[in-house]
Amino acid sequence: MAASQRFSNANRHIVDEEEIELTSVGVDIGSSTSHLVFSKVVMERIGARYVVARRETLYEAPIRLTPYAEGDTIDAAVLGGFIEDSFRGAGLARGDIDTGALILTGVAVRRTNARAIAELFAEEAGKFVAVSAGDGLEATMAAHGSGAVARSAGADGLVLNIDIGGGTTKIARCRDGKVEQVTALDAGARLVVVDDDGVVIRLEATGAAHAADLGIDLALGETPAPDALDRLADRMADCIVEAAGLAPLSAAARAALRLPPLPAAEGLAALTFSGGVSEFVYGNETAGFGDLGPALARRVRERIEAAGAPIERPRATIRATVVGASQYTVQLSGATIFIDPPDTVPLRNVPVIAPDLDLSAPELDPAAISAAIAVALTRLDLTDSQTPVAVAFHWQGSASYRRLDQFCRGVQGALDSGRKAGRPLMLVSDGDIGGLIGIHLREEMEIEAPVISVDGITLQEFDYIDIGEMIPSSGAVPVVIKSLVFPST
Repeated sequence: MAASQRFSNANRHIVDEEEIELTSVGVDIGSSTSHLVFSKVVMERIGARYVVARRETLYEAPIRLTPYAEGDTIDAAVLGGFIEDSFRGAGLARGDIDTGALILTGVAVRRTNARAIAELFAEEAGKFVAVSAGDGLEATMAAHGSGAVARSAGADGLVLNIDIGGGTTKIARCRDGKVEQVTALDAGARLVVVDDDGVVIRLEATGAAHAADLGIDLALGETPAPDALDRLADRMADCIVEAAGLAPLSAAARAALRLPPLPAAEGLAALTFSGGVSEFVYGNETAGFGDLGPALARRVRERIEAAGAPIERPRATIRATVVGASQYTVQLSGATIFIDPPDTVPLRNVPVIAPDLDLSAPELDPAAISAAIAVALTRLDLTDSQTPVAVAFHWQGSASYRRLDQFCRGVQGALDSGRKAGRPLMLVSDGDIGGLIGIHLREEMEIEAPVISVDGITLQEFDYIDIGEMIPSSGAVPVVIKSLVFPST
């Protein structure tokens, strides 16, 4: 079936309903743990779009350690068995799922792992949003999933979320309902793992590096000194607190950073934890797994309490990730859109960035526009992405030639590398400016890459869009928008 027909059928199916119900699954495959969450998502139509009205958790599969065949190669066969067990536990068949999200993090993102995992969901490929999350996106997603972003909307000051996982720690600064900055560092519970006899059975390179800096001898198959793991936990706790801006940044913490450092955490209104280690921070888990989790949690909490930071419970801890995806359709007007060349569409699962742009001033600053887009790209790990990216914006003020030119040059400055690589330049507005923007990019600025400029639709971070083929009779393009749904939604 042609893409335009498929999208059109979806439109007719959904727009006649004021309320639709979807069965969704969120699949999180990480370096240390993996889990699935099955949900019922009820969506209500508001104007031309559907928004999440209610979400009910149907089944949370047991969290299990991600299985490895050897080295960093995930055992796809064992993982597949766990996934099938999860579906059976939920009482659902593959065909019962309407939509979903597959999130890969850490070593799961690596090419061979990602390919093997994707094959486990081959039959759902058209329904799923598949996201390979790096450090920035992990930090941003954890902040949303834990509820830190929502908490910051009503907070008088800064809200920090610290997500401590098996290999890395991700930190997000949230303010006014948005993630403003993120960072990440090599510090986590499973950088060193010992068996019941205290023998090292897993040693990550970053764990060995921390140990070497402390003068600790660690090697696979050997038993570390009695205080070795405690000293490692102490060092990592110090690095985490410093990276969060709660203490001056030491050379050790700076060396452990995977992203640029954060400023001092001044005016802190609340601090929350998420990730696997947070289960120990809040006392939800007491049994150890042969790793640094309990010791690391205890030491981080002690240091943060000593710094006077207000620790709060999040809405979700180890499950502070997506619980699935929702989707709805929008029929765009063909009067003010621009797509050239026409065969650029259809496109699927294009990630959306929503930069913080103030387009109300009489004069627009191209450099400020470029900088805001660059921040949004970094936040979602799309700086070096090989896929198209859709820039969502809210146009304000007049559409004079000068303001259009200033805006378009700001966009060009931020997305220039992608444009040179031949990827489409995609802009999405909630107003009726799409045609003018597209014409300016193509005719005035002579952008050579494909240009897609559509309007009449409101998008936000964690949206992914499918754009169908243009419908000849109307000049419109049908669009499906898929939104990641978090536990705090």
